[in-house]
Amino acid sequence: MGLYRKILVAFDGSESSVNALLQAFTLANDEKSWITVATVVPSYEGDLDLTGVKDIHRTLKHTGEDILSKAKAIADKERILIKTILEEGAPYEKLVEIAETENAGIIVMGKRGMSRLQSAFAGSVTARVIGHSTRDVLVVPANSVIGRKNIILTTDGSKYSAAVVDKAIEFAKSYGGELTVISVVDVPTEFYAEAPKAVEDLIEKAKGFVSDVKKKADECEVATSGFVKEGEAFKVITDFAKNKKADIIFTGSHGRTGIKRLLMGSVTEKVIGYAPCPVLVVKA
Repeated sequence: MGLYRKILVAFDGSESSVNALLQAFTLANDEKSWITVATVVPSYEGDLDLTGVKDIHRTLKHTGEDILSKAKAIADKERILIKTILEEGAPYEKLVEIAETENAGIIVMGKRGMSRLQSAFAGSVTARVIGHSTRDVLVVPANSVIGRKNIILTTDGSKYSAAVVDKAIEFAKSYGGELTVISVVDVPTEFYAEAPKAVEDLIEKAKGFVSDVKKKADECEVATSGFVKEGEAFKVITDFAKNKKADIIFTGSHGRTGIKRLLMGSVTEKVIGYAPCPVLVVKA
């Protein structure tokens, strides 16, 4: 397929990161990709004049080395060759930096099980990696696997959607998957009463977005169906994914300037938080 020649896996030794690593192996086998596994340990920010600071640094380094040894053992068992990198600092900053240095096309990250409240957010590291990085990011929930047959693509007709559309179609074509395109009209309830014509216009535009994607997919001989839904976007998308038993969701991430870098966008973040399957965030 060749979408990603190099894959970076964020690994912290947790169950979710182990699953992310295993799913990265699957992706690498399909894509014929190289895998780099990175572990980032926090910087020690104590008083450098304190006795034993060197021991603290050594402990942090050994902890990181132990984590990477676990990744190496998993890779050896699966007969996969990996490159390992250990860095110290803010996790999201270092992961973004490593992805650039290694020229990784995609960053694979695990997602821990979360409470309902926690699910409203993707997690600070994940959100910041997506917000700051120019690379695509695949977020893999615990106990989930990357599937290829039932693919959901979200679109809002923006320039950010264009990159998602191309990759989702290529993914579906390469693996013989079926593409389901969904566009959501998300407006406040009172808007329906105050400006019904405006809502109708939004629905028609959404239908146009879906139709455009379907036409492009048809030209590539990819089986495609399209839907326009109304409601709270993240909930509509994740409920739809659950009902369709989706294998993967393709979505986009909006701008990376100023304060926007701190958050990837509430809809994308919540889709990741509540999605029952892996979510691939494609960067424009």
